[in-house]
Amino acid sequence: MVGYLAASVMAHRLHIDEVDVLRHRQGQGIGRRLLQTAADYARDTGLTQLSLTTFRDVPWNAPFYAAFGFREWDPKDAPASIRQALMYEEAKGLANRCAMAMDL
Repeated sequence: MVGYLAASVMAHRLHIDEVDVLRHRQGQGIGRRLLQTAADYARDTGLTQLSLTTFRDVPWNAPFYAAFGFREWDPKDAPASIRQALMYEEAKGLANRCAMAMDL
């Protein structure tokens, strides 16, 4: 195994909980293929959106997801579960996090 994606269905969207690719295998399109598989699954099951939380300023995080089609999601426009996730992450000392969403 060189990577994985874990996600949860939340109402009309698939929330990506975690995406990991082994460091020495990054840059080979594995993460992009994992995201594409998640998007295909979401579409095939009638879901209309992908969501996630990530670091805003780490090059292989928010910028990577933005290049895939995600947009930053203002917490005040996001559902309660997203706001709660961001607050939980902040309480755990994770700074400069953001929520992102992609309509399918």
